[in-house]
Amino acid sequence: MKRHSLLLACTIFILFCTTTAQAAVEGTVTIFHAGSLSVPMAQIEKAFEARYPGVDVQRESSGSQKAARKISDLGKPCDIMASADYKVIDKLLRPEFSDNNIRFAANCMVLCYTPQSRYADLITADNWLDLLLKPTVIWGHSAPDLDPCGYRALMVLQLAESYYANPGYYQQALANRPLENVRPKAVELVSLLQTGNMDYAWEYRSVAVQHGLKFIELPDEINLGNYRFDSRYAEVGVEVSGKTPGTTMTMRGKSITYGVTLLKQAPNAEAAIAFLAFMLDPQGGLKILADQGQPPFTPPRVADEEMRLTLPTELQALVTVQN
Repeated sequence: MKRHSLLLACTIFILFCTTTAQAAVEGTVTIFHAGSLSVPMAQIEKAFEARYPGVDVQRESSGSQKAARKISDLGKPCDIMASADYKVIDKLLRPEFSDNNIRFAANCMVLCYTPQSRYADLITADNWLDLLLKPTVIWGHSAPDLDPCGYRALMVLQLAESYYANPGYYQQALANRPLENVRPKAVELVSLLQTGNMDYAWEYRSVAVQHGLKFIELPDEINLGNYRFDSRYAEVGVEVSGKTPGTTMTMRGKSITYGVTLLKQAPNAEAAIAFLAFMLDPQGGLKILADQGQPPFTPPRVADEEMRLTLPTELQALVTVQN
């Protein structure tokens, strides 16, 4: 009887401490994130706020480069930035604005369409290249300077040119894609597809799944989704705007890897750390990502031990070191 009473008392104490700690975390957490994370982030936000009712998560979605530049160029206050390409964090935010870069999920590129798209009943994994050259077909992608999905779309076309031994295809395809079909972020293309104003658009597979779009699966050699082909992906690159106005930088092809960072000047670091701890939890945010068709890294990864040690203690145990 005494043992049972002791166990009950311990359980109540642990629940009290946990509830008290959660109640102590409060205020606003500001997160800038890639548009392709909008659906899972909305669900992560809802689950997190249910656990921490004193916290209000405020999210702004955009292309990843634009999200980073809100911090680096505009000085907008932000606690957490999540990018569709972890290299954006390295190139635009580290080391001035952040010490860390946690790789937490993967993805791959697909060509999306709907039943009302032109040639929807004919398109296959074998003929999509030809269809994108037809003058009557309207297709597009997001802006490479603002959104990783944009420069990745161009990389896929470059890789397809060599993979299918089709010299000149890349330039031919772009010649059939007016500049008005290049949108600031990839998720904007979804509504154009759904309203019939665009026939085909390049998206991440997770976005296609989340929005119920039809899509063409591409070979691993060109879909940027298999790290085993990183040496092949690296053969192509796209020039985008650089770290400072008037400069450029070249983004080389690499398997798609998402990154998230805690900013040095996070206005609400305590609540931001709690959010990241939930987001990187295999039973929390990572499970939500998996349920939404986006493969998470379990555990998430950092480049080296030095970076792991820059993380708050609460987060160090949730990541592994893997270059």
